[in-house]
Amino acid sequence: QVQLVESGGGLVQPGGSLRLSCAASGSIFRLSAMGWYRQTPGQQRELVALIERGGNTRYVDSVKGRFTISRDAAKNTVFLQMNSLKVEDTAVYYCYVDARTRTWGQGTQVTVSS
Repeated sequence: QVQLVESGGGLVQPGGSLRLSCAASGSIFRLSAMGWYRQTPGQQRELVALIERGGNTRYVDSVKGRFTISRDAAKNTVFLQMNSLKVEDTAVYYCYVDARTRTWGQGTQVTVSS
């Protein structure tokens, strides 16, 4: 069983930065990717960024050039550096890991407001 612990959310002004972390522990076999989704009330969960086992990354168009996903493979930890934050980035951010199955984190609130 895989457990994910997220941290790093909070309140920030527009233009500010936050860094999210997600540490995976437990029985992790054949990990293929880790990443982040986000969700706002009444909306479907949206893929924000992912990083594959080989290091390839993908981003939703709205965050390209502002967000950077990275990982510490030895610690099974993934990070999301979010710069130049906008009000529309406000959401609950969920970490996930794809191993034998997909496991989700508990979610962390990111609020961008002046």
